[in-house]
Amino acid sequence: MTIYQFLLLFLLWVCLPHFCSPEIMFRRTSMPQKRILGARVPRSDGKILHRQKRGWMWNQFFLLEEYTGSDYQYVGKLHSDQDKGDGSLKYILSGDGAGTLFIIDEKTGDIHATRRIDREEKAFYTLRAQAINRRTLRPVEPESEFVIKIHDINDNEPTFPEEIYTASVPEMSVVGTSVVQVTATDADDPSYGNSARVIYSILQGQPYFSVEPETGIIRTALPNMNRENREQYQVVIQAKDMGGQMGGLSGTTTVNITLTDVNDNPPRFPQNTIHLRVLESSPVGTSIGRVKATDADTGENAEVEYRIIDGDGTDMFDIRTEKDTQEGIITVKKPLDYESRRLYTLKVEAENTHVDPRFYYLGPFKDTAIVKISIEDVDEPPVFSRSSYLFEVHEDIEVGTIIGTVMARDPDSTSSPIRFSLDRHTDLDRIFNIHSGNGSLYTSKPLDRELSQWHNLTVIAAEINNPKEMTRVAVFVRILDVNDNAPQFAVFYDTFVCENARPGQLIQTISAVDKDDPLGGQKFFFSLAAVNPNFTVQDNEDNTARILTRKNGFSRHEISTYLLPVVISDNDYPIQSSTGTLTIRVCACDSQGNMQSCSAEALLLPAGLSTGALVAILLCIIILLVIVVLFAALKRQRKKEPLILSKEDIRDNIVSYNDEGGGEEDTQAFDIGTLRNPAAIEEKKLRRDIIPETLFIPRRTPTAPDNTDVRDFINERLKEHDLDPTAPPYDSLATYAYEGNDSIAESLSSLESGTTDGDQNYDYLREWGPRFNKLAEMYGGGESDKDS
Repeated sequence: MTIYQFLLLFLLWVCLPHFCSPEIMFRRTSMPQKRILGARVPRSDGKILHRQKRGWMWNQFFLLEEYTGSDYQYVGKLHSDQDKGDGSLKYILSGDGAGTLFIIDEKTGDIHATRRIDREEKAFYTLRAQAINRRTLRPVEPESEFVIKIHDINDNEPTFPEEIYTASVPEMSVVGTSVVQVTATDADDPSYGNSARVIYSILQGQPYFSVEPETGIIRTALPNMNRENREQYQVVIQAKDMGGQMGGLSGTTTVNITLTDVNDNPPRFPQNTIHLRVLESSPVGTSIGRVKATDADTGENAEVEYRIIDGDGTDMFDIRTEKDTQEGIITVKKPLDYESRRLYTLKVEAENTHVDPRFYYLGPFKDTAIVKISIEDVDEPPVFSRSSYLFEVHEDIEVGTIIGTVMARDPDSTSSPIRFSLDRHTDLDRIFNIHSGNGSLYTSKPLDRELSQWHNLTVIAAEINNPKEMTRVAVFVRILDVNDNAPQFAVFYDTFVCENARPGQLIQTISAVDKDDPLGGQKFFFSLAAVNPNFTVQDNEDNTARILTRKNGFSRHEISTYLLPVVISDNDYPIQSSTGTLTIRVCACDSQGNMQSCSAEALLLPAGLSTGALVAILLCIIILLVIVVLFAALKRQRKKEPLILSKEDIRDNIVSYNDEGGGEEDTQAFDIGTLRNPAAIEEKKLRRDIIPETLFIPRRTPTAPDNTDVRDFINERLKEHDLDPTAPPYDSLATYAYEGNDSIAESLSSLESGTTDGDQNYDYLREWGPRFNKLAEMYGGGESDKDS
């Protein structure tokens, strides 16, 4: 506790008389009764309450906060009129903090506070006191209520809700412009003394800003603060209680103040003259350079619009503003030509788009610069005198005739000679050619309008010194028509005349076509090559003609076909004509003139035999042929006789084995060694003629002893099959083939006779029995034959 606080507490105790007496002040009533009727007070439930008058009344207690003594702090004393001092009464305390924060001596009525009290936690406490008889525990007086109020001391410093404030103010603001207001709060009692009276002062931030002591409003203190010079400021504000007097408590906060931008700076070009270069071959729209005017402002205050306001290149160049970079981009507006002009001058202006009228006095918010653009020479390709050429030529000109000339020049200052050529992809047939020096086109093959009326060529002009620089131009050659084709029949005519035709009867109308295309249109004339006694031609004068008969009746027995030559000519110059031959057949017709038959063989057929009858006859012949084929097939089938002619066909019960085998290398064939060595029979071999699920487990047959006769072996096998339930049916046939051992006569082949030294002796053949007598006769007399 400071000396100031101690002195303040001392003066407070001296000046307040109720603090000097520890006993409770009371007033005795003049009436002997403990309770008297007073004013009636209505209740909400309709009952009337009677005010009760006590024998003594309580005054308000006062207690200083933050007591630092070692003993309990004394609050006051309770005393009843009924207390005789003999200890028969007992004082009871209830309410806020009773028994914990506040305790009472039940005999004397002294009240003490058990710990330090903070007024900022609770400013007053409401308690109730009552005196009761110690023996009967009955109250001797009604319960009464009193208040303990906590007197404040300056134990809380002012605090700001924010440790750091952020504020902004426009630059160039006048002195006294409000920036922000800061407010500090003090937890002490504002109604008691100056403990909660706060005064503000500035500790840091002068001379740029000031603060109002009573309100805490921060204001600008200097005129024309420029953001471009300094943008950020840090201001420290102090709040001190006790009215700012010595000994008061204080708190501080920091305010970061930013100067916001205003448009107080015009744009400025960094240099008065800007030089740019551009190639003359740059196409329209090409960017040739950028210019930029700097502005110290930011945001929309720094936005600039560029324009060309003067110069000799206003029609050749243009400028546009790039919003992102705030640059002016100069572009080509028209094609450039180094040979025509090599230098252009532009006057470019940059102006702010958002101007603040308050700062007009600072000067115009725009600037200008001179931009000089130099045109650089480029080796340009040749330029043709026209964008395209059209030549017309008749198709009958001679080969080598010049049909036209193309012209091109080198636009560069140092003119280079030019060589012309044809793009052969546009003239695959090589009908045309060109003189490389003068660009004259001429024919190298005959022309034919009827094959191709137009030829689209491409001529290439290239510099001789730099062949890579070339230009192409389209040349259209139109072939004009010449009457060089004779007219012909439009189609092939299949003409006939009826045998019963009359003179002047129309048998055919003919027309013609011509590949030529005269300007006045086609006009054809038809006539006969010679006077014909049978037919005549009548021209319809509309490019068609009619063929009429001249006599009565024709006979196909005499002449079945007539050839009528017709001459067709056109009317163009020179006149072209051709002769077409009409083939006219003589046919039999009905009464309406409809053709029935034109061949002479048709006369041999019966008169009543029609086409339907012929089709019917042909179908009958086909049916007869099918029947004959079926009969032959059935007859061949009857020639096959069955193996068994009995009434009961038992072919299904016969198992036939007829396997010749595949020779010595056939390992899948039947092994005859099985008969020689019955022990080699495989076990558990299943039959293939019965489904495996229905088979019995095969029993193992005993092996036959060695050197057993084959016949006995076969008999044993038959018995086994007869008794074996898994064997084939009884009416099936099982065949066993056994060749036997080697012959005692060894080999009878004569192949080995060539290997013996002497003649073979076959006398032993006679000893083999009558079956070998024939062989003995054949081979036995070999020596006599040899000798003879």
